[in-house]
Amino acid sequence: MKYTIEKSVFELNPDIKFGILIGNNIKNSETRPEDEERLRRAEGKFRNKVKPDEIRDLTNVKLYREVMKNSGINPNKYLPSVEAMFKRIVKGGQLPVINALVDLCNAVSIERGISLGGHDLIDIHDDLEVRYSRKGDIFLPFGSENYEDVEEKELIFTSGNIVQTYKWLWRQSELGKLTLESTDVFFQLVGFDYGEGSSLYEAMSDIENLIINRFHGTCRKYLVDINNPSIEF
Repeated sequence: MKYTIEKSVFELNPDIKFGILIGNNIKNSETRPEDEERLRRAEGKFRNKVKPDEIRDLTNVKLYREVMKNSGINPNKYLPSVEAMFKRIVKGGQLPVINALVDLCNAVSIERGISLGGHDLIDIHDDLEVRYSRKGDIFLPFGSENYEDVEEKELIFTSGNIVQTYKWLWRQSELGKLTLESTDVFFQLVGFDYGEGSSLYEAMSDIENLIINRFHGTCRKYLVDINNPSIEF
């Protein structure tokens, strides 16, 4: 299977980088007390560190919003999902406990301040792309049974014509959601720097560690950027 970033995406920001991890034979579980403790600790630290009016100034959030705006998406109307999550936390809210894999991915996203999505490969049958939408692309909203047509020229993450994430980082599909039965998972992280100590570098290391040590799976790791816009896995 291929994963490709359309050339036009790099015109929005040439420094954009996609961290990809393929986790296989993952053994997911119900959330353990120590898993929830890590999530709550991440929420608490974030809440104590960041004020509501500072969220949009966080490095990655600011750049996500700029990419969305440059692509024609209004980031005030369609908030990057990570920004919406951060807003919920600083207002005193807690994320719901779903399962260990989801909860620990959320913890890493909060700890590193980065967009991080996991997609169950059981629902992905065609090559993956980050590109602008075209006629015939469809999206299954989270919790829905009915597909919706996608407007053309929207920035999306898609498998063939089945959109996995709509309006770039706004909403993930019902297809590919992580459940207790998920064993093979495609993780996509979005950053702008991959130097040692960067949020992308550290978050990818965190996810790799979770795949191997917490979920007893195997992991392959890739960096996709303007110099390496396509991979096969």
